Amino acid sequence: MSSPLGALVGALVGGALCLAVPWLVVRTSEVPRGRRLLPGAVLAGTVAGGSAGAALDSGWALAAVLVATPACVALAFIDWHTRLLPSRIVLPATGALLGLLAVEWAVTGDHDAPLRALIGLVVARSIYWVLWVVHSAGMGFGDVRLAALLGAVLGRAGWAELVVGTYAPFLLFAVPGLLLALVRRDRSLLRAAYPFGPFMVVGALLGVLAGPALVGLITA
Repeated sequence: MSSPLGALVGALVGGALCLAVPWLVVRTSEVPRGRRLLPGAVLAGTVAGGSAGAALDSGWALAAVLVATPACVALAFIDWHTRLLPSRIVLPATGALLGLLAVEWAVTGDHDAPLRALIGLVVARSIYWVLWVVHSAGMGFGDVRLAALLGAVLGRAGWAELVVGTYAPFLLFAVPGLLLALVRRDRSLLRAAYPFGPFMVVGALLGVLAGPALVGLITA
C-alpha cells in the first residue's frame, strides 16, 4: 500500500469508526458526552488513521491500528475525566484485534507478523503487570489491559514500533510534569496523580509513526 493511498484510507476509515466514540463513552462511563466530543473524536480518528496509513507499508498493520482507534480515543477521553479504563471497551477491542490477526494468519499464510503481534501483547502486558504489582497505587489494572491492546498493535507494526511505543508513554508522562514543577518551583506537582491512559495512547501512536526512525538514530 502506497503512503498517499494508505493515508487517505486510514483517514477516512479512522474518522468514520470514531463516529462510535460518543456512544462508547456514554454506554460505559458516567462522563457526559458534551457537544465537542463527536467532532474531536472524529478529528482524532482521522489524524491517527491518516498518519498511521502514511507511515505503515502494510494494509494489515494499518487495519490493526484502525481496529483499535475508536476504543483508544474513547478510553483516553474517559480516563482523562474519570481515571478509569473500562474493561467493557478494552477487552472487546482486544478480542476484535485478535480476530483480525487470526484472519490475516489464515488468509495470507504469513505467520511472522501475527506472531510478532502476540509477542507484543504479552511483552507489553507483562511489563505493565510488573509495574502494577510493584506500585499499584500509581498504576491501575486498566493500564495493564490497555497495554495488551496497544502491545498487539505495536507488535504487528514492527519491533522498533513496539520498543518505542512501549517506552514513550513514560517519557511523555514524566517530562511535562517535571518541566512544570521546575518552572513553578513546586515539588508537589511531582506527586500529583494524573491519568496515564492518554499518554499510553499517544505514546503508542508515536511508536507507530516514528519507531523505526528513532531506533535507527539510537543504534546508528
